[in-house]
This record gives sequence, structure tokens and C-alpha cells, in this order.
Amino acid sequence: MKIKKILDLSQTFYHNNPGYMPYQLTEINYETLKPRDGYTSERMAMNTHTSTHIDAPAHHFPEGKSVAQIDIEQLVGEGVVVDLFDIGSHQVIGPEHLAPYEDKIGEGDIVLLCTGWGYKRGWTTEYVDNWPYLGVEGARWLLEKKVKGIAIDTMSVGGPRAGEGLEQHELLLGAEVWLGEELFFPKELLEHQRWEFMFLPLKLEGCGGAPGRAIAMIVE
Repeated sequence: MKIKKILDLSQTFYHNNPGYMPYQLTEINYETLKPRDGYTSERMAMNTHTSTHIDAPAHHFPEGKSVAQIDIEQLVGEGVVVDLFDIGSHQVIGPEHLAPYEDKIGEGDIVLLCTGWGYKRGWTTEYVDNWPYLGVEGARWLLEKKVKGIAIDTMSVGGPRAGEGLEQHELLLGAEVWLGEELFFPKELLEHQRWEFMFLPLKLEGCGGAPGRAIAMIVE
């Protein structure tokens, strides 16, 4: 196998990086320093659902699978690009947006909802309060397709307002469809409809979320 192209689809973690507002801000500070201690190391404190991360069933179901219990095969596969780069603020992604991909999305695929919001990342009202999101009917549409994962480049698959995210999270996670949130989807993804996709979260037991690294590849 030869890798022809590889893209990093992850947002960067840094001190006080943007995050879901109810959560405590990310803290990254030095614990040791080379001049004082002979080497440099850091300590990090953050919610597991911060920056590029995964939602596992345990996020909404106490008896559901934790991140560590998700089979690695579920996190690797064919990623199908859904072009939503022209979508507006706080717009619901519904079946009408997914219908053009009726013959492109199939069982076992990983759907990449590319809104362009990754380019907007920052402490702005647009990014943290008005991101577009997958609606309940859109979630049902993808569930019927029997996809194994859904990733989006906004703060969450659900919406920013109270009540705009619970039902679709429970529909999808209840069916053990994992959710990748706050990825970075560059417009280069549009060069191909399908990519080899991989999302590798930290193997955290007992957790419904974990930060991770996502990549897309074209191989031959």
C-alpha cells in the first residue's frame, strides 16, 4: 500500500482553546522546566469532550460502551465526504442535504459532514453559539443507512441551544454509531468523494468521550 495523500483532520489543543461553554476551559501548564528540573513536561486539565474528540455510547447511556470498549475496526474505514461548505449559521442539516448522497453512503461507511466551521474556530459568537448541526431527521436518515460513524467539524453533532442535541445523540449512540466532533475538514477533502479515514481517540475506560487524532488518506 502506498499513501498518495494524507490530511490531518484534527484541531489543535492549546491553553484556553475554544470549547463547549458549560465546560471548564482547557488548561495546559508546565509541570517541569528544563532550566530548573533538567527536562520539560506539561500537565493538562480538560473535559474529554473538548477540541477534536469522540462521543461513545456511555456519553448518554450509563451502561453503554466506553471509548475503550469501541472496537478499533469501527474507527477505521471508508469516509464519505458530504459537502456542506455553503451552509449557514445555526442551520439544521436534514435529509434534504443528505439526499444527493443517497447512492454514495452505504452500510459501514463513516460520514464526514463538512460545514467549513473548522476554519472559523475561535472565541466568536458564530463558532461557539451558532454552529450548524445535524437535525433529528438527518440523524434518522443516516441511521437507516447503517453507517458506523459520523464526524462533523462543528462543536457538536447536536445544536448549540438547549434541546437541540439530545434526541439525535441518543438515536445514534443508542445504535452504537460513534460521533466525532470538532474535527477540521479542509476543502481539499472535496478532491475525492471517498477517503480512507481513521479516528483514534485515547483509550479511556469508563469515559463517554476522549480526545483524539483524525486523518484521511488516499492510497493505492
